[in-house]
Amino acid sequence: MGEITAKLDLENYDDRVLARTGHISNDAIRGRTVTAVVDTGAVMLMLPQDVVDVLGLQTDRTVIVAYADERKEARPVAGPVRITVAGRSMTTECVVGPPLSEPSIGQIILEELDLLADCQRKALTPRPESPNFPLLKLK
Repeated sequence: MGEITAKLDLENYDDRVLARTGHISNDAIRGRTVTAVVDTGAVMLMLPQDVVDVLGLQTDRTVIVAYADERKEARPVAGPVRITVAGRSMTTECVVGPPLSEPSIGQIILEELDLLADCQRKALTPRPESPNFPLLKLK
């Protein structure tokens, strides 16, 4: 198999709102591009503390994360962050990881953006049934 990575364009969503309302210029929107590992066993987006700091994201709650080696740890959650990956965008929160740790994409991103982890091509791709826009199920 092999590891799937994807380029993420990130921006502080609060900055984007301030730019839309004319309170700051578009140039003042804090953003960053990172490469993240696709982790189909994870739930949320995880960004390292140093990236969260560059983006100026605010923490507002704490979650308990469970690692593959069974350890559990309290980690802050920050946001809102606008993420663009594989040509699709959404606004979400992220678990704040240790500084310089590897960013990772979990199921929330994959589900909401309707992306598949293509192990053969080692890439994230839109689901074939929804090549232009995410197809979300409502019941």
